[in-house]
Amino acid sequence: MPKMKTKSGAKKRFSLTASGKIKRKQAYKSHILTKKAKKRKRNLTKTSYVHKSDEKNIKSMLTV
Repeated sequence: MPKMKTKSGAKKRFSLTASGKIKRKQAYKSHILTKKAKKRKRNLTKTSYVHKSDEKNIKSMLTV
């Protein structure tokens, strides 16, 4: 049987940490930034982790 391919969209958006968590970027920082406060935009720059309930689906997309 051939190898499973990773979903290229997931490959670009998520990365695995050494402890097995999945890192992601915050949404809502791509456009319409003029009406958003500086503090809000600054906080959206930080990375966060995927919620535990979504980890199984994303790991299957990454074929880990």
